[in-house]
Amino acid sequence: QVQLVESGGGLVQAGGSLRLSCVVSGRTFSLYAMGWFRQAPGKEREFVAGIGWSGESTYYADSVKGRFTISRDNAKITVYLQMNSLKSEDTAVYYCAEMRSQWSPPSTREASYNYWGQGTQVTVSS
Repeated sequence: QVQLVESGGGLVQAGGSLRLSCVVSGRTFSLYAMGWFRQAPGKEREFVAGIGWSGESTYYADSVKGRFTISRDNAKITVYLQMNSLKSEDTAVYYCAEMRSQWSPPSTREASYNYWGQGTQVTVSS
């Protein structure tokens, strides 16, 4: 059974930083690209960042480019999202997700992912 468990969310002031972690078990982590998504109240879930299976390729939504960094440690079966210069509009529940297919690059589309974490709340106060 594949499980994704996020941690690291919390309350932070605008301009601050947080690092989210997502530990993946139940499948060979190093074969799959990973993504981070978020959902703000009253809005649809949106792509935030993605990373290839080897960690060499990364992709970001325009809204977080230059502020967020996605990374992975395959030995620790963990993907991270370092979030700097946080803004109030970053407030959301953040989800990590694992791609359906091995060796595929990360996608911005939710349907490309078949395993999801339970989400972790990030609240940025202004």
